[in-house]
Amino acid sequence: MLRNIDGDDQFNDPGINRGRVVAVVNQKGGVGKTTTAVNLATALAAVGKRILIVDADPQGNASTGFGISRAERGAGCYELMFDGALVENIVRPTIIPNLSIITSSADLAGAEIQLVTTERREFRMRDAFERSMHNYDLILIDCPPSLNLITLNALVAAEGLLVPLQVEFYALEGITNLLQTIDAVRARFNPSLKIEGVVLTMFDKRNSLSSAVERDVRAYFGDRVYESVIPRNVRVSEAPSHGKPVLLYDLTCPGSSAYMNLASEILRREAELEMQNTAVEERKAVGQ
Repeated sequence: MLRNIDGDDQFNDPGINRGRVVAVVNQKGGVGKTTTAVNLATALAAVGKRILIVDADPQGNASTGFGISRAERGAGCYELMFDGALVENIVRPTIIPNLSIITSSADLAGAEIQLVTTERREFRMRDAFERSMHNYDLILIDCPPSLNLITLNALVAAEGLLVPLQVEFYALEGITNLLQTIDAVRARFNPSLKIEGVVLTMFDKRNSLSSAVERDVRAYFGDRVYESVIPRNVRVSEAPSHGKPVLLYDLTCPGSSAYMNLASEILRREAELEMQNTAVEERKAVGQ
């Protein structure tokens, strides 16, 4: 549920299901960020979860990944942040049941400059969600591959982060700036922000370096690293050119299996956390 750190409880009504907001983020490009957002959203929708994916990357790769051409996109993330567009007026269905999208557009490329002089520039996305939100189980924000003001907006709007991390030599070096940014966002804008999980991508079991990097990442992040690992798989790379998530392009390939396993693991972790929270609340009630 969205949290308003300014103390306004209007959007904290427990009777309203506003969906958890999770940003898929890594400032390094080419790590499988959009691929993870698209295919994880598809896998979760396939098991009946109501998913909204927000394409906040000016490149618009998530929109392309669902077969939505630039000419077809219309109003999207830019209008949400700058024109006061309501979510229900710009959201559009995808080819996947239960999965909707707010697309990227060419105008979003200029948003970084425009945000510099915009009032409440860090809160534009959060304010937009709070103005109007349909019922979703999960809102996934596909962030740009940089730590810019659009990404900052996503971090302020989100309560959790999913970090795709390519299994390569410089994997942990590239994450340092992101962790520093997360700490700064917690301190100034969004104290509830946390890393929900790190997903290892482009894993090559034939390469001993992949296993070595995996050990280092798991030693560094502990149980925040998902057990499910996304392998290097040519079918995953081919799918966007056909305007489809890999689960539609080739359901039987290793990449599809990996993303289905990741979705299952995320749901399992959420269920365990909910049980723990319920137990805590029950103990508090007994204590009262």
